[in-house]
Amino acid sequence: MIDEYIIEVKDLVKKFGDFTANDHLSFEVKKGEIFGFLGANGAGKTTAIKILCGLSSPTSGQIEVAGYDVYRETDRIKRNIGYMSQKFSLYEDLTVKENFQFYGGIYRLSNKQIKSRTDELLGRLDMLKVKDSVLSSLPLGWKQKLAFSVAVMHKPRIVFLDEPTGGVDPITRRQFWEMIYQTAESGITVFVTTHYMDEAEYCNRVSIMVEGKIEALDTPAALKKQFGVDSMNDVFLKLARTN
Repeated sequence: MIDEYIIEVKDLVKKFGDFTANDHLSFEVKKGEIFGFLGANGAGKTTAIKILCGLSSPTSGQIEVAGYDVYRETDRIKRNIGYMSQKFSLYEDLTVKENFQFYGGIYRLSNKQIKSRTDELLGRLDMLKVKDSVLSSLPLGWKQKLAFSVAVMHKPRIVFLDEPTGGVDPITRRQFWEMIYQTAESGITVFVTTHYMDEAEYCNRVSIMVEGKIEALDTPAALKKQFGVDSMNDVFLKLARTN
């Protein structure tokens, strides 16, 4: 694995029967960057991210995540990543603190580390006052911020965010992206999937999937220049209309 890259994917194929969800995907993700994995719903983003997280096996291809092979070393991959799904992984009937304690235990943190990281992360969110509140009583935007904080509480090398801003208002989305910036600045690589094309502007580089294939990959500025348009949404529309 090239030292500059923390994810390397070559010819990733994932089939479900006769249906090809991921069609020969090839890309690299650099250490410490915010990498956007974009595409419409059903483009194959979630299928690919599950493979990269060691939650699903590829049909074929060469894939390394954090230096580990997805075929043989999924346990090591899981120990080096954080993951937040679009449906949230927190428990609604537990308090905020109990959710942190539960996941801290899964991440093999000590009780002292769990308490320290819980207080640190809730302090950043100005949410220490809701530490003993049951999760189901909190607004959706707060839950998303908490789910993200839990995903990085063990300081992983990579955090995978699968459509993390779905269903929330624009202000909350912007606040969430501020958290992503802070996480990347701390040295954690952020791999984020989204179908909001405006969020591509916030990434260092983006790939755009159309019907299971990566049709474009570069910085947002370079892609807009390449396609002669002013927004990432227009880039996506041009790609969608040619497929």
